[in-house]
Formats: sequence, structure tokens, C-alpha cells
Amino acid sequence: MQFNFVPIILAGVVQFAIGAVWYSFLFGKLWGRIHGFDKLPKEVQQKMMKEMGPYYALQALMTLITTVVLYIFIVYLPHNWNIYALAIFFWIGFVVPTQVSAVIFGGTEKKWIVKKIAVQAGASFFCLEAAAIIIHFFV
Repeated sequence: MQFNFVPIILAGVVQFAIGAVWYSFLFGKLWGRIHGFDKLPKEVQQKMMKEMGPYYALQALMTLITTVVLYIFIVYLPHNWNIYALAIFFWIGFVVPTQVSAVIFGGTEKKWIVKKIAVQAGASFFCLEAAAIIIHFFV
């Protein structure tokens, strides 16, 4: 099995950037309310943001792992598959069920469950489709 790491790294970076935009500019305020960050003093919020480095690094690693698995699916399945549909199957079959379980059993307040699932699932959908586009370009 031979890997082309260029699309994997590029897709990982693009997904991380999509996540940054998604969870800050597009849904940052909602995400903050869901997690109660909006109720914290500004100093506490700023301190928390400064301590996020290790979590961002872990998320980047998880994103790369997901990208490698998607790359394997795309490259090694029969080529008559629609790559973008494959990314959707990957999303709906693996990612969404895991996210739903994490939200409903992860202590999320009942009033936020649907919104939290929608935000997370939406982000992962766009990330996986972007990764599929990049991988497809190089394959």
C-alpha cells in the first residue's frame, strides 16, 4: 500500500480550517451558549482560549487519521464509486452515529441536543466533502 501524503496533509489542513471557521465565525456564539462559555467572565474565557493548544493538536491528529481512512476508502475501492457519495456514506455511517451518541450520552443539556448534533454533523459533512474533493484531485 503506497500513500500519497500530499493530498492527506492538504485535506487535513483544509478540514482544520473549515472547522475553525465553522466553530468560530459561523457557529461560535451558538457553540459558546451550548457549552456555557457565554456565562463565564471574559478573563476565564481568554484563559481557556490560551490553554487550547494541546486540544487543537489532538484534533489535528484525529483529523489526519480520519483523512487517511477516507483516502484508503477512495483509493482502494473500485473506481466506479462516486467519491463524493462515498464521503457521504462515510459520514452518515460512521461519523454521524458516533457524534449523536457522544452528544446524547455526553451530558449535553436536553435543550441543546438537536442544535449540537446539527452543528457537529454539519461541520463534519463539509470537512469530509472537502477532503474528498482534494483527494480526488490527486488520485
